[in-house]
Amino acid sequence: MTRFLIRRALQGLFVMWLMTVTVFLIFFVGPGPSSVARVLAGRNATAIQVAAVSHRLFLDRPVWDQYFHWIGLSHLFGLSPDPGLLQGNLGYDYYHSQSVNTVLKSALPITLSVVLGAAILWLAMGLASGIVSAVKTRSLWDRSFTTLALTFYSMPTFVLGLLLILGLYYEFTIHHIGIFPAPGTWVPFSSNPLKWAQALILPWLTLALVSAATYTRLTRGSMLDVFGEDYIRTARSKGMSERRLILRHNLRSALTPVVTQFGLDVGVLIGGAVITETVFGLPGIGFTAVRAINQQDLPVVIGVVIVASAGVIVANLIVDILYAVLDPRVRLH
Repeated sequence: MTRFLIRRALQGLFVMWLMTVTVFLIFFVGPGPSSVARVLAGRNATAIQVAAVSHRLFLDRPVWDQYFHWIGLSHLFGLSPDPGLLQGNLGYDYYHSQSVNTVLKSALPITLSVVLGAAILWLAMGLASGIVSAVKTRSLWDRSFTTLALTFYSMPTFVLGLLLILGLYYEFTIHHIGIFPAPGTWVPFSSNPLKWAQALILPWLTLALVSAATYTRLTRGSMLDVFGEDYIRTARSKGMSERRLILRHNLRSALTPVVTQFGLDVGVLIGGAVITETVFGLPGIGFTAVRAINQQDLPVVIGVVIVASAGVIVANLIVDILYAVLDPRVRLH
């Protein structure tokens, strides 16, 4: 296990390095040093300010010096006073006169709250409905869950979000009981956990209902495939209870594709649930990225790309570990 974790961590670091090279080539080398300095300094920056930004970021030096400074190797070897990516510095947002770390530090907890809460909901709903559909295949339950899954899967996220706002906030909360808060409401978990959960109910439901459909179909299909395996028939012939057979043997083996999908979904959404955050007015990573793109705020865009890449890499590492826990046939060498 230790060797596997080390190897996967090194592979993740290699992928992350390739990502930094790609980002550097796209955002720094492609436009040219003068264009990058102008964009980084902001629209209202003077020529002197643009030159100062160019000098501070080593944009007036060769390409390799620019890259080493950006990722933090120059600071590591004492060649630059400014830290880089290796020191956790995502850059400086000249447009708003604050560090990118500060911008993303305020946005990341919102995105994590939305994604993790919704992930728990869609996993619970998807697994429960998928198990019932597989066990009671071709029954009324199976057909009902299949219909619901196809309905929500084909529904755009922004449409479902707006429908929930209209039905559960405007029609229900305003005119009847004030259960659901207004869009744009955000309460930190440390401030009031109950209010935190209440403020995120509608975004959670929006993401969960759309995503759960995929997990319903994945769980159902995988379990039906596993039901045809020899060891399932052997266990049933030996008199094993159906509940234990389903939960301990069938479901455990059937969860592999579900875990794969779950890791990809969570990893991607950590980079920002753009549509959901925009519909509900939550200033998370996705909302911040859209605003930065509209304002041509290049440092924040780069910071979001780096954070999203790290989220996908970490999620895939966790998925590989879960494979070994769920399926004993997976060998970690």
